[in-house]
Amino acid sequence: MDMQPSLFVKMARDTWTERVKATSELIGRLSDDQLMNEVAPGRNRGIYLVGHLATVHDMMLPLLRFQEMLYPALKPVFLDVPDRTVPSLPPVQQLREQWTAVNETLMKHATGLSAEEWSTRHASVSEADFAKEPHRNRLNVLLGRTNHLSYHRGQLALLTSKE
Repeated sequence: MDMQPSLFVKMARDTWTERVKATSELIGRLSDDQLMNEVAPGRNRGIYLVGHLATVHDMMLPLLRFQEMLYPALKPVFLDVPDRTVPSLPPVQQLREQWTAVNETLMKHATGLSAEEWSTRHASVSEADFAKEPHRNRLNVLLGRTNHLSYHRGQLALLTSKE
């Protein structure tokens, strides 16, 4: 058995897990007031980024062919439109809880997949297209979402200096 695919999957999953944990800790340290601030002038507020990340991770559940989304009502608020275009957002505490629930669900599914299963297609690619482009797999989704998470975690970190 070739250990390289298993090793690569482990490294990718470990990186994902570390980034989720670090982001969760940061979200936990930021006050509700800090999360109402923009990360920079004219940019998204922290609350929007928390909701956005929860939504994107929730959308990973069906994309990775695990299950349906837990909170589909978040998508129109945190993905389909920019910040400040919806009259009211869910409470910060609710978003924190949804962020946690989504990531716990993702982790349960992700840890159960073998390296071979990680190399199978994700839900947005057809069997025919996947045969031509096998890199459009579940692991590639995880790698892309890890980068996405890291980017927004960096934005959220800017809020630690804002009161």
